[in-house]
Amino acid sequence: MEIVSQLALFLDNRPGMLATVCRALADAKISIYAIMTSDTVDHSVIRMILSDPRRALDIFEERGTLVVESDVLMIPGDNRPGSLARISETLAEGKINIEYAYCATSPVAKKGLLILRVSDARKALKLLNTAK
Repeated sequence: MEIVSQLALFLDNRPGMLATVCRALADAKISIYAIMTSDTVDHSVIRMILSDPRRALDIFEERGTLVVESDVLMIPGDNRPGSLARISETLAEGKINIEYAYCATSPVAKKGLLILRVSDARKALKLLNTAK
């Protein structure tokens, strides 16, 4: 469990935009560890956890892409019922708000990866580490 840098890109909501982002990262040999997209009528927000967020930030800014960097929690965990309940209950007891979350795992995988944007990442990390 750690605090990591997340990049949020704001792009036009049209075909090919995600492909362009992924190609730029692939050409720079930057791995995508986690990704989430959300859309509105006129733009998309692509949130990513990357192997080299500093370099990716430079690449996107050089291309004129609006990018926002923020701290999030990256939590590897067990892929079993109740895991997220325990995490969210611990944070609620500590008065930490979960602003958003994303994760994915195969149904047969023993481990998953959870990304949480919280109101206070450092306090949340401390709470979760002591709750183990």
